[in-house]
Amino acid sequence: MPTIEWIATMFVRQLDYLVTLAREKHFARAAEVCCVSQPALSAAVRNLENELGVAIVQRGHRFQGFTPEGERILDWARQTLAALEGLKQAASLSQEKLTGTVRLGAIPTTMPIVSLLTGACREAHPDLRQQVLSLSTEEIMRRLDAFELDVGMTYLEDQRLSGFHVQPLYEERYMLLARDRAALDGKQSITWEEAATLPMCLLMSHMQNRRIVDAGFRQAEVKPNVVTETDSTFAVYSHVRHAGLFSVVPHSLLCLYELRDDMTAIPLTPELSRSIGLISLDHDPSSPVVVAMRQVALQLDLQARFDAYISKAYQAITSND
Repeated sequence: MPTIEWIATMFVRQLDYLVTLAREKHFARAAEVCCVSQPALSAAVRNLENELGVAIVQRGHRFQGFTPEGERILDWARQTLAALEGLKQAASLSQEKLTGTVRLGAIPTTMPIVSLLTGACREAHPDLRQQVLSLSTEEIMRRLDAFELDVGMTYLEDQRLSGFHVQPLYEERYMLLARDRAALDGKQSITWEEAATLPMCLLMSHMQNRRIVDAGFRQAEVKPNVVTETDSTFAVYSHVRHAGLFSVVPHSLLCLYELRDDMTAIPLTPELSRSIGLISLDHDPSSPVVVAMRQVALQLDLQARFDAYISKAYQAITSND
């Protein structure tokens, strides 16, 4: 006769299969992620339907989505699994160490500096594993709502963040990144109008950072001379360094874009800035890993660190004049 523990384990496993199926939208891929055969996963979903007395998945030759009742059950499944993970994390605290996995989604332009946060978190909680994904703001919010992420790092001006817990980290300021100092005529700052005449490598037009940069040029009533677009901040640096192009980047990225003797960065005027911060679900109680990330973030002075790069860039310019 099955024990209560066995029944509980099977029920949690069924919920996990269900949530994985919702994420993968494909029975075979969901089964692969869950390390079971497709027939086993399908049977588990059918058993859950029988136990609850409702149809959860729309039947067909392939996955076609969830029924309205299934969508409601899916929401409860996500909340149940998230609560169970939070319970395990809280229990680990009683052993004076936090365990589990913190899942963080970050917009692409913050990926080069997210290690400042995760590194500090690892120092404080060495037994806590970390998963970091590069995602758009929209996808970060969606995955937070679906309990697929614990925290996100993104811009804070978005009005859709009103239902989330928001923790500011720093104000990013935009700089012109260049290799050819001669083309700047010794300038210690540059206007958007002047920058628009230079051959640019910018992020793709659909990316949030690019929309911010475009707004800076639009406010100056000019159109940038974009000759190369990319979805990679690393590729931006490479095109400036090796292809003789220019770019507009947040000053936080100057820690990635090493300012060698043949590289420079100068502020754009008028100044353009945006707030970056952590977002998470506004739950009480919040999961221990979310609380841990918030506490670590409070101890970091990222603003001072990134602003120092501007001073360093200025000193590099004046020392070469």
